Amino acid sequence: MFFRAIALLAGLLFGLGMMISGMVNPTNVIGFLDIFGQWNPSLAFVMGGALLVFMPGYFLLIRRQPKPMLAETFCLSDNQSLDKRLVSGSALFGIGWGLAGICPGPAITLLGSGSGSVALFFLSMLAGMYLVNIVDDKRATLDISPQR
Repeated sequence: MFFRAIALLAGLLFGLGMMISGMVNPTNVIGFLDIFGQWNPSLAFVMGGALLVFMPGYFLLIRRQPKPMLAETFCLSDNQSLDKRLVSGSALFGIGWGLAGICPGPAITLLGSGSGSVALFFLSMLAGMYLVNIVDDKRATLDISPQR
């Protein structure tokens, strides 16, 4: 129960930080991504500041740990292949982020704003995740592996 409370607190703190820094504002995000137009570098400073806060703790505490606090071993993927599914999913994510200026984390934070367009984005995101699960289940049933 203690770790769940810590996770909730960390999530709330993260969401508050995204709101204060402007990372949930689609106009700021699109301005940051528009490197050939009116580029807005403010989010680069937000990311740099986050790294400055994170890196000392990582190098002094986390990196030195022989194993995770709540598991026996680290569970890292050994998959190093680029397949159509990874590339197309990354492209869809980038296109959606560039067009809407919202990605999943900020979308959840922005739900509290009551904006209809954010709600539509979030519902579309959930529908896409649901459709991917249906396709995966169908592939598993038919024993079809994704093409690489």
